Amino acid sequence: MAGKIGEFMRRWVLQFRGKVLRHLAVPAIVLLISSGSAFAQSGENHANDQQGKPPSATDAAKDSQRKTDEFAEAAQVINGPAGNPECVWLGRRVVRLMWVDDLDTAFRHLDLYDRFGCPGGHVQAAFRCLTRFGAQIDDKVPKSLSDRVHACWINPGAQPQAAAAAAPAASATTSGSAAAQPAASPQPSASPSPAAK
Repeated sequence: MAGKIGEFMRRWVLQFRGKVLRHLAVPAIVLLISSGSAFAQSGENHANDQQGKPPSATDAAKDSQRKTDEFAEAAQVINGPAGNPECVWLGRRVVRLMWVDDLDTAFRHLDLYDRFGCPGGHVQAAFRCLTRFGAQIDDKVPKSLSDRVHACWINPGAQPQAAAAAAPAASATTSGSAAAQPAASPQPSASPSPAAK
């Protein structure tokens, strides 16, 4: 008889525990999901707090106008498909991603760039230009990289000021010394030498 009572109690406790766990499982899952989204939202708010004030409507309008002006400038300066807004947007993004060593994402954007019929040579030239200006890009200045990428997209043949000033000076020195050498070298005389007489 004691064995039957023990068996009955064991079944009753196991059944009761199963019912309790089933009823608590759903609220526990809901609690976990809601706390996860709360942590995610608090992380976003924390990021906004670190950057200062959140962007206002006027800041967003100014940023939108700046982007529109950049696209219009590119369309006026660049002839051909590299000046199209979709090529400008994707191409600058590819160049920036290559600069920050996010090559996987850069190649995915480059595939889109190619699908729009944008010229791949312009991306190469803009990235080459960006590497020339590498010393002028400061990670601490917020728009240093994006401004330089845009400038290189507009004019891929741009040269840094120090290098551009040094190149003409070096070529002038080289050409000046080359001009001085022929003047210093003896010229053959028109009169015959005494031995020839």
